[in-house]
Amino acid sequence: VGCDRSKNLVDICGEKNFQAFVCDALSVPIRSGSCDACISIAVIHHFSTAERRLATIRELARLLRPGGLALIYVWAMEQEYKNQKSKYLKEKNGSKDKDEEINTGTAQRLLCDQMPDSGSQDSACSDQLLNDSKGEGCDAKPVADSRLPVHTNRTSFHSQDLLVPWHLKGCTKKKGESGDTVSPPAGPKEQQELSPVFHRYYHVFCEGELEAACRSLDCVRVQKSYYDQGNWCVILEKL
Repeated sequence: VGCDRSKNLVDICGEKNFQAFVCDALSVPIRSGSCDACISIAVIHHFSTAERRLATIRELARLLRPGGLALIYVWAMEQEYKNQKSKYLKEKNGSKDKDEEINTGTAQRLLCDQMPDSGSQDSACSDQLLNDSKGEGCDAKPVADSRLPVHTNRTSFHSQDLLVPWHLKGCTKKKGESGDTVSPPAGPKEQQELSPVFHRYYHVFCEGELEAACRSLDCVRVQKSYYDQGNWCVILEKL
């Protein structure tokens, strides 16, 4: 059974005959202790405060039966680890239209419908998104400007809290037209220029940050913590 905040992605699951429903990761409408295993891929790094990120981990643990396992993947600040570049950085030249990916075989299969090219509209335009992490934990840094930095795709991260551009495909319009007007498909260069760009919030995790958050909960045990192609990953066991 799957769940996601995006109705569009849940509809895609339904079309493929998978069981899925819309919900918020902070409050999943499933009975406590009813899951043998849970997977959270590329979710927790979208929450903007340390408190909310911890709350999502606690909610994940609530769903598990004693002895149940959870796998968590979040985007890593360290895209170069042990002198090795992540696949995200290596694909810079060959992936001009792909703005964000979780680069691991498992995650790519799970996230195949979340790539920017899919036309998903679940990310909101973020020009006025505020950095509300002030006072929310050791990773919070007060900022004078409320505007978050916009990440340059396929490059290393220079801030833990940032906006990643997503280009909405299949919704191009000619210059001067209103947003309600649908124009014929444009060429690759024109399409890239005219495709609406949305900015999606990310908190990229530093080494040890995800594991430390998990260890702060008494109800789970960290079974394994590791780095995988630009992601920090943890396997939890419910006590």
